[in-house]
Amino acid sequence: MGACPVYCNRPNASLSADTCWAHRMSTKPIERLLFAQGGLCFFCQQQLAPADATVEHLVATANGGRNGEENTVACCKALNSLLGRMSLKEKLRVILNQKGAFKCPNMFGDRRVAVGLPEGALERVIADIQKRGSARPGTVKTLTSSINNLFQKGLSSQQLVALINTLKSRGVIAVSGTKVSYEHLEGAKQAHGQP
Repeated sequence: MGACPVYCNRPNASLSADTCWAHRMSTKPIERLLFAQGGLCFFCQQQLAPADATVEHLVATANGGRNGEENTVACCKALNSLLGRMSLKEKLRVILNQKGAFKCPNMFGDRRVAVGLPEGALERVIADIQKRGSARPGTVKTLTSSINNLFQKGLSSQQLVALINTLKSRGVIAVSGTKVSYEHLEGAKQAHGQP
């Protein structure tokens, strides 16, 4: 037994990336990072579609940073472009200047691309959430999986993200980190004409 040759250099890892436990799930670093982060951007904690995700080096490679998991996170391409070759100190200053309410540059000016949803999709999701009662999904990951299953895995990752964001913007759910709460669900019922 030696170290994994891919990049993790974990002691006692198999010499084959195919059998190294750290690489069984995926051979792509971005997929592993997204999995570890629950599908959320490391910085703004918003759902992040794989197509919009990129690897951000906390210490930029231009500044001597490595490609290992201890120095990489998944974030959106807009944020990666903004942080670019900044030093770690400069990146921390950008984050601290947000005063606890990180605003992703991907959201500024509402530059998000409109994603088409199946007719009645939002109402169907809200009805399913209400039907579940106390068995509602407690994390963004399980909620996303539940919605995906509701539509028999026929939605794209962009559509899933759009549904989660719409649920948040309409006050149906509140997201704190990776946790989902439904304290505003009663208001959503009344807004849709339900008792």
